[in-house]
Amino acid sequence: MDEVQSRILKDFKDEDVDMNKQPTKRSGRSERLAKRAAGPAVDPCPPGQIGGSYKPLTEAEIQKVYGTALDLLEKLGVGEVPPRLHADLLAAGAVDNGAGRVLFSPALVEKAIDCAAKTFVLHGRDENRSIEVGGNKVYFGTGGAAVQTLDMDTGLYRPSTLEDLHNLTRLQDTLANVSWYTRCCVATDVPDNLDLDINTVYALLKNTTKPTATSFTLAEHVEPIVEMLDIAAGGPGEFAKRPHMKAHISPLISPLRYGEDAVDVVYECIKHNIPMSCITAAQAGATAPATLAGFLAQSLAETLASLVMVHAIQPGFPMIFSNWPLVVDLRTGSFSGGSGETAVLNAASARCCQTNLSMPQKAN
Repeated sequence: MDEVQSRILKDFKDEDVDMNKQPTKRSGRSERLAKRAAGPAVDPCPPGQIGGSYKPLTEAEIQKVYGTALDLLEKLGVGEVPPRLHADLLAAGAVDNGAGRVLFSPALVEKAIDCAAKTFVLHGRDENRSIEVGGNKVYFGTGGAAVQTLDMDTGLYRPSTLEDLHNLTRLQDTLANVSWYTRCCVATDVPDNLDLDINTVYALLKNTTKPTATSFTLAEHVEPIVEMLDIAAGGPGEFAKRPHMKAHISPLISPLRYGEDAVDVVYECIKHNIPMSCITAAQAGATAPATLAGFLAQSLAETLASLVMVHAIQPGFPMIFSNWPLVVDLRTGSFSGGSGETAVLNAASARCCQTNLSMPQKAN
């Protein structure tokens, strides 16, 4: 027997190990369940945390981006303006350059900023779950419009269904770190657009009492859905008194042109007192400059054009300033959703919106 074997045997004898002794049964599972039920000792992500600590731009750089955005709106302006909006913009002080574009002076843009709603309540159906949009507080919510869902049984991706939407809505309703919810997948098994919009809103109504968000394919879909929301709120006109759902709309199509269908939805939402996130979804390297500074200037200009649009229709109407930076991989042309550039651009966009501009809340 060599020296190593002798040492091992000695260690076992010293510890008086009984190799035939059965292990003691532990109540590990019950302990884990009790720990989960008790919740964390410290909430790592409470709603309403103060944001803005990360500052990727200096004050001078922010003002350069803002100044460039104002130049774009004053000299290049926005194209493809629908007739109804064209009339409202000109009445608010915009100028038609005679070449198919409407120009916004810095004075008009800054008037829209001054009149904008700096804070407003985004209601939950349960008032205790309402949040105040604005200032420097951060509230996390869901997003996206996924057309595929990872099937937990097969481990494979498949087309998203209405059942998935119901299940995901119920799931997020239990998550304390999620303060508001927008449908995160598209029910591809509902082919008709009106049926899809109605069933999407019904899934949100049925499965959560948090503040919610949805989208409307066409303007004529808004009124019948508001009728359903009124029923849930207690009767005709009740939803408008305390709207617990906002609309996600992309009225600006990059680069710098309005989208007629989305603009029509904006008018209907204002008519029914539905707060809006006006989303600019430019893509660096595709529909906007690949350079980060150039992208920020264009994206800011486009979202400011949404704000001027809302101001021209109804000054001060609740609008969330949603300039969402997206990035394209220039090697492949593929969307690069998890890139470092996207994270930096989001933080920089928030700083451009909040620093020295007194602008409405930026939301991602």
